[in-house]
Amino acid sequence: MLATFTVIPLGVPDGAKHLIAEALKIVDASGLSYQLGPMGTTLEGESGEVMQVVMQCHKRLLELAPRVMTSILIDERPGHTGRLKGKVQDVEELLGKPLRRE
Repeated sequence: MLATFTVIPLGVPDGAKHLIAEALKIVDASGLSYQLGPMGTTLEGESGEVMQVVMQCHKRLLELAPRVMTSILIDERPGHTGRLKGKVQDVEELLGKPLRRE
């Protein structure tokens, strides 16, 4: 399973980046493959493990903020792994060149 998720803490006067860093500590400690992006984080793993990490992040931020909204986009294709990088590589192969990453 691939899951891209965004956890948004609300009602925090000093900005959210320090809280997002708290969530990324959980993601990093999970041992799952992940990619941090500017608008969310993508995890790859078994569905139960992925959803557990997402919920741990949500609950941790709820301890630190008065309100938290979490959105999740799931791509589940049983029997396929390595899709975190593979999906991008597939498109790059079709284009015949690597895509710009900044």
